[in-house]
Amino acid sequence: MNLKNITVLGSGIMGHGIAQVSATAGYNVVLRDIEQGFLDKAMEKIKWSLDKLVTKEKISQQEANAIYSRIKPVVNLAEAVKDAHLVIEVVPEIMELKKKVYAELDSVAGKNVIFASNTSTLPITEIANTLSRPEKFIGIHFFNPPQLMKLVEIIPGEKTSKDVIDLTQEYVKSVKKESVLCRKDVPGFIINRLFIPMVHEACYMMDRTGATMTEIDSAVKFKLGFPMGIFELADFTGMDVIHKATTEMHSRDKKVILPHPTIEKMFDAKKLGQKSGEGFYKYSDEKYERVPLSEELASKCDPIQIVANILNNASWLVTNKASDIEEIEKAAQLGLGLKKPLFQTAKEIGIKNIVNELNQLASKHGKFYEPDSLLVSMQ
Repeated sequence: MNLKNITVLGSGIMGHGIAQVSATAGYNVVLRDIEQGFLDKAMEKIKWSLDKLVTKEKISQQEANAIYSRIKPVVNLAEAVKDAHLVIEVVPEIMELKKKVYAELDSVAGKNVIFASNTSTLPITEIANTLSRPEKFIGIHFFNPPQLMKLVEIIPGEKTSKDVIDLTQEYVKSVKKESVLCRKDVPGFIINRLFIPMVHEACYMMDRTGATMTEIDSAVKFKLGFPMGIFELADFTGMDVIHKATTEMHSRDKKVILPHPTIEKMFDAKKLGQKSGEGFYKYSDEKYERVPLSEELASKCDPIQIVANILNNASWLVTNKASDIEEIEKAAQLGLGLKKPLFQTAKEIGIKNIVNELNQLASKHGKFYEPDSLLVSMQ
């Protein structure tokens, strides 16, 4: 299929961002939402984003106008998908809502249309099975904001055809993004399987070792090569996102995550992080604020428990044939901003030390911590 026309369903931050990167790559884009007001706001934001690129001299005014004119806002679903080759769905992460959208889509879209869901945690196969054509359904997880983040996770369902996988990979390349293929539809895919459990583990580490938040964050940043601390990253992501991902992942696989009660408490108290002014840390105003972390604080904390957690999940992905070390490293670098490879960090700390740490944690806190067979074999 010659991919020319793309319909994006949902015009929120992710939706209008995906519409913009697609139009920038030369695609004809229809942006669809349930109300004209939502679409007007989205088009304003796209215009603002393009104007900013013109001001920074990344594109000319002529190019900005051409990109903007390739995006057509539409409310009626049948009209929005009538010429589509690829439909990217970006509606909220609620399974029943997604299923409802796909039931409507299935009845109005042409039989050759490919459906891609920008879900970050919901099972691809389960959504695909609500369609009359599960082989034409795939997961395509852009990261926020799509205009800036390079990584896209591609997740086939059990019945997704090879042609659809190939076409999705070509599309991602054409919008100047890097893709990683999560070969199995596992809870959390690659990035969330690494990131979300670490937030909970950092909370347990605080309980168990008495280390402070800034000590743990400093160690994660300066010793493990993360762009920011784990609590800081959680505040940046939002407790609503983390809580939702936690619930989804844990409901399908108890081995992926050991939920710490703090996350749910913060979510219930609407301490969502930067977006609400308070999460793990307090924020004074709207502008982006960094937490004061230092090498001195890092020296007071041994982050082995966090390394053990992320390595155990990375190894699980390899053992269960969902990914391989090379793809995981690429995902961690582009999706989490890691400055050095995970398995290199593990070797520096010593795989034997990490396995010992996991065995000790398992004997005190249960089976969740049992080391993956890959890690054990790498000692």
